[in-house]
Amino acid sequence: MPTSYPKLVFASAWVLFWTMKIWVAVQDFIRNGHLLQLWKPVLWEGSSALVCTLLTLVQLRLSRGDAHLLGTPLRWFARQALFLPMYWIAFVPLAFGLRHGVYGLAGETYTHDALPQLYLYESIKISMFVGLFTAVRFGVESYRALLEQKLRAERANALLRQAQLQRLAQQMQPHFLFNALNTISSLMHSDVDKADTTLLRLADVLRATLDLSQHDQAPFGDELRMARGYAGVMAERFAGRVEIDWDVDAAVDALPVPVMSLQPLLENVFKHTVERRRGLTRIVVSARREADRLVLRVDDDSGRLDGPAGSAAPDTALAPAQGAHPGPATVTGTATGTGGIGLANLRARLAALYGGQAAFDLSARPGGGVRAELRLPCGS
Repeated sequence: MPTSYPKLVFASAWVLFWTMKIWVAVQDFIRNGHLLQLWKPVLWEGSSALVCTLLTLVQLRLSRGDAHLLGTPLRWFARQALFLPMYWIAFVPLAFGLRHGVYGLAGETYTHDALPQLYLYESIKISMFVGLFTAVRFGVESYRALLEQKLRAERANALLRQAQLQRLAQQMQPHFLFNALNTISSLMHSDVDKADTTLLRLADVLRATLDLSQHDQAPFGDELRMARGYAGVMAERFAGRVEIDWDVDAAVDALPVPVMSLQPLLENVFKHTVERRRGLTRIVVSARREADRLVLRVDDDSGRLDGPAGSAAPDTALAPAQGAHPGPATVTGTATGTGGIGLANLRARLAALYGGQAAFDLSARPGGGVRAELRLPCGS
């Protein structure tokens, strides 16, 4: 709720209060048999409304700096009580002077009690009115202060989340660069031309990374281009040992995804399967929209899961089986699990961006291999 709403509510209540006062005065005037000169009760209550409004505006302006006292009500009310003499002194001359002036213009005389009695009676009335007004104002301003505090907390949380995401992105980018440079370094000893080609691909990937590094999310099409670049770099290193198929629905290109969310899934396959095997590993990258979820999958046909839920050999507690992915078999949402910097980083970013609305699963495929599946909310 915007913090301006309490002001609007208070102003509306103020206008309604004085409108009812004038209406009641007119009805009393009519019941007493005065069907003519209805301007008189309107003048009586209208002059009081006008003067009280002016004096209240003065009080509000002079007490704008008292908001810090709302946490200590006694001090706040004591500060407002200092304005009572202003009402006692100014109300009668202003309100009754206005009534005398209008009556004089109408050719009549306005009568009232003697000044001492008048001042005493009106001072008691105005004190009660100011007390009521001050109590209502305290409630309204306390509520507004609560809203502002909540808004500040939400902004602080948003800034904290943004800082967390930036920290995670800064952690992820050097990690990715280290792995890519390590790949090029390996190629330099066997095939300089291929190392040069791979370096050019790495440059393209880094340009894409820099373009996306200032954002928490990016269109899936941009993320896909970066993942294809990474896959190209790694495929050069493991030439003849990996085949990658891309089964991507073009309709999902515009959907937002966390920056560097697909690349860690590919990296996991290269690190825990391709790198540890001499045979051919087939990888299928797919992206589909299912209802209100964007589903990203990276399937391989050779990996095995580590841990109690996987199918690794009994000695995996000492050394991972060849082609074994780190367990557990299923990791949903932000559950804690192993998987190195890439997957841990991804889980943390999913938690920061989506809370429990996103899911990440790492599971064994029935026909062999491992499936990494990412489910992201994509709205309507």
